[in-house]
Amino acid sequence: MVRCVTLTLAGLWASAATAPATEVTGSVIDAASGTALPCRLYVQNTDTLTWHFAKSADTAGSALEYRKQIGTTPSVEMHTTLSAATFHLQLEPGKYRIRAERGKEFVPAETEITVGSEASVFQLTLPRFANMPKQGWYSGDTHVHRSLADLPNLMMAEDLHVAFPLNYWVRDSTEIPAASGLVMEAKTIHVDATHVIYPVNTEYEIFTVDGKRHTQGAVLVLNHKTPLNLPSPPALPVAEEARRQGAILDLDKHSWAWSMMIVPVMHVDLFELSNNHNWRTQFGFPQWTIENAPDWPEVERSVAGFTDLGWTEFAMQTYYALLNCGFHMRITGGTGAGVHPVPLGHGRVYVHTGAEFSYEKWVEHLNAGHSFVTTGPLLDVRFNQQLPGTTWLHDSVENKIVMRGTVLSVNPLRSIEIVRNGEIAQSLTIEPERTAEGVWKYAIDVSETLHGSGWLALRCFEKLPDAKVSFAHTNPVFVEVPKSPLIPRRRDAEFFVKRMDEELTRNAGILPDESLAEYRQAKAIYEAVLDRAK
Repeated sequence: MVRCVTLTLAGLWASAATAPATEVTGSVIDAASGTALPCRLYVQNTDTLTWHFAKSADTAGSALEYRKQIGTTPSVEMHTTLSAATFHLQLEPGKYRIRAERGKEFVPAETEITVGSEASVFQLTLPRFANMPKQGWYSGDTHVHRSLADLPNLMMAEDLHVAFPLNYWVRDSTEIPAASGLVMEAKTIHVDATHVIYPVNTEYEIFTVDGKRHTQGAVLVLNHKTPLNLPSPPALPVAEEARRQGAILDLDKHSWAWSMMIVPVMHVDLFELSNNHNWRTQFGFPQWTIENAPDWPEVERSVAGFTDLGWTEFAMQTYYALLNCGFHMRITGGTGAGVHPVPLGHGRVYVHTGAEFSYEKWVEHLNAGHSFVTTGPLLDVRFNQQLPGTTWLHDSVENKIVMRGTVLSVNPLRSIEIVRNGEIAQSLTIEPERTAEGVWKYAIDVSETLHGSGWLALRCFEKLPDAKVSFAHTNPVFVEVPKSPLIPRRRDAEFFVKRMDEELTRNAGILPDESLAEYRQAKAIYEAVLDRAK
């Protein structure tokens, strides 16, 4: 059951009616309980390809339209998020495809209806094939550009447990987040007992320096307490204030101009393994920052630029390179929903909190790496019976790690892989079981040996048409052997040094020396890594 739709570009949403509309009433229900579910709804005329948007039939209900497209490309996201209630559609006579989805733990449902001149009714049923909270896993999106007012509707429709709206957002090197005048209280907003919003978060997304176009990049400051009273660059003072306030730093995207500088200088905590260019719809930015990409064979390109897989592997390979160079960042998922054609929580991070959920424990375990990131498949995997993010200190050089657990996927998987120190150590061949709900269940029971210090992770990719990418990836586990350190790969360290050289040249005469010094500091750190690389 594929989550992407290939479109032609004739009429993307309904405009003025050309024929009398007919009222169609719909509902989306839980297969087990028969009760109404909040959901995300797609309605498209199969002949004209126009999109249509539902209204809640409940006066206390809500329905939010989302209309995003990249230019005139097929990168389109047109849907309504609905509260748990019956809804209405006003549709001209014709044929329509209607699809309902809810987060990652329900099987999507789709139907086609023919609308005539008489009012009609339809119902979609969503079977729940996983209950991740019962297993201690709760999901979040750490890069959100939807309003506080919209988030209760959105989080329930997407079954997303934690959201970090970036209520402070600056784009010039002279802007100060606190100067916006917005005052957010540093306390959680509970949609219900397990769906929580934390409102005090900031994005520095620097496109201009002193008002002149000169991109630096973005970094997210999550979970701080008071508005930040600092501009950036330089980056280090922001990091120091973030630490003072108990905040977590999220890299946003790996390919920004300053990204590989801020990793060692700011000591960034989180790496968005699924970022705001990983979409449900067609990948839309094949040329974006391609000049900052390495020529590594894993980073696939087409004539247009990055492929969907190439962009995804660019992130993964950069993350692996940073791990090998000693920067043990934890993974996260963020959509930037509100800006791009992607639903909230499409790429999300699941964090294991155990039997009881609290926001504080979720954030603590996010920063500890007890997590996996997904755009589709669901993982529940242990490493020597421990959660992802675990670090072991051993004297022995040879250390065996046993991985056991399950992968659940609405679509068959094309690969399940064990990543060891940045390389594919094993490609698993597993015969899946088909569950009663019709999803694919893969039982993981495999071991891998680390020789000296190193790390392991598990990743998988769905088998989808049109080269669409959907994946899941655990946070790594680490083994530290003091007498046998992990030797960085030369290609990785050389790439990071090269990037700093390029940025020092690009920023010369534009950034003040205090900010240029941060690039020089990062270069020196990477040169020290290169000295011990092989």
